[in-house]
Amino acid sequence: MGKHLAVVFQDLNIFQELFGANDGNLSVFEDLLGVHVYFQGNKIYLDSEDKRIHSTFKSMLDQLEEHVKLGHLPGPDLIRAVYRSLNTGDREDVDILKSTNIIIPNGLKKVFPRSHNQALYLKAMEERELVFSIGPAGTGKTYLAVAHALKAIISRTKRKLILTRPVVEAGESLGFLPGDLAQKINPYLRPLYDAMESLIPIDMLRRMEENRIIEIAPLAYMRGRTLSHCYIILDEAQNSTREQIKMFLTRIGEGAKTVVTGDITQIDLPRRRESGLLNVISILESIDEIQFCFMGEQDIVRHPLVRKIVHAYESLQKE
Repeated sequence: MGKHLAVVFQDLNIFQELFGANDGNLSVFEDLLGVHVYFQGNKIYLDSEDKRIHSTFKSMLDQLEEHVKLGHLPGPDLIRAVYRSLNTGDREDVDILKSTNIIIPNGLKKVFPRSHNQALYLKAMEERELVFSIGPAGTGKTYLAVAHALKAIISRTKRKLILTRPVVEAGESLGFLPGDLAQKINPYLRPLYDAMESLIPIDMLRRMEENRIIEIAPLAYMRGRTLSHCYIILDEAQNSTREQIKMFLTRIGEGAKTVVTGDITQIDLPRRRESGLLNVISILESIDEIQFCFMGEQDIVRHPLVRKIVHAYESLQKE
């Protein structure tokens, strides 16, 4: 079949961003269009004479170019969302991906959602006082919450960021670990530091910790407190008991925003049914100020292998 020109790019930077590192997005376009796509210089060719495919491809590139100019680097999820919108005539999925983003003052990067559900999650955090994000590993639950919280703290719309996790092993086993309390619990809180360190400069993070603007503590240390005008994140909530999650939610004070994240497929409690996250949906879903956001394997944005692993485990559970 002969070569059929689709697009000529004058801006090679846009060209490179659209197709990703090592042309990693090329296979996504080929899978969606069902034709071979290849380059010669700044020209893109399709192995197809179908003008509808040419038109769809050109429209996809036009929309994706808008994202690139906004600072949103196209990945497989965004490309598929654009393709779906063109086929269904519904631009909502694509428009919400463009309109929801997080710009942290003096931060290291602009944060964009990489799936429709992630965009809905960001929108919920903007609009609701309490948001639950429930889904498998790698769906950005913690990362997006931390990014949204840092924006609020650095912009001074909230006075303090409180990050907490249940420490499941905080019984006898933790007591035998060497070091003081901070050294004992640090491994359990390390993922929260990882997220923050990728979003803001280290020296900024250290200053905020020194000034007590950021506080990271085990869930058990929340008892008896009233957290007003704070941004509060409870991470790994699937490992909190029913009593703990009730205790945590009743700590919320005036002017606070709270995000609770968890993966109900990875409960480490001795008895699964004790998880507070499992029963909280039916208890709180009727309250208007609260929103539940559910992620699935299609929202996993880590290594592609993680999505396959999650799918394999979910398939096993259904048998």
